[in-house]
Amino acid sequence: MKSRVTASTHKKVAVFLLDGACEPGHINPAALDSVEKIDLLTPGGEHRSIPLNEVKAVCFVREFTGPFEPERKSFLSRPKLDGLWIRLRFRDNDEMEGVAANDLLAMLGLGVQLTPPDLHGNVVRMFIPRSALVQMKVLGVVGVARRPQPKPSGGRSADQPELFDE
Repeated sequence: MKSRVTASTHKKVAVFLLDGACEPGHINPAALDSVEKIDLLTPGGEHRSIPLNEVKAVCFVREFTGPFEPERKSFLSRPKLDGLWIRLRFRDNDEMEGVAANDLLAMLGLGVQLTPPDLHGNVVRMFIPRSALVQMKVLGVVGVARRPQPKPSGGRSADQPELFDE
């Protein structure tokens, strides 16, 4: 039996700092919502510890060759993705929109994960620490699943009125 090689848990990212600097590298996304410092593995192979309160955004990128920032910062029309359509305002007065999961438990962590407006760009996903935000506003709820209606058993329900007297 062949042993399977485990997939790398480190993903390609560009970490944007509040001072305007950008640090490309690799991080473990599972540790993002539970640590006060980001452990970044730089392309040169060095570990760099970045305090979360200095981070503006962590952009998960497809490649290190393209632009690290999302090409668009707002949707041209109502997004098609399921979730919360949100607008973020950063401490440096920069604004951007995205779609976050419609899950209150996901909002209780150290930051919010969202999908940027440009789905075909280099930035696939973003993590925004709470410390980088001044405001987060919900613009809409997209793709809300309706509550399933209980189906009557055995024909018609007892509380359903009859249309014709028989």
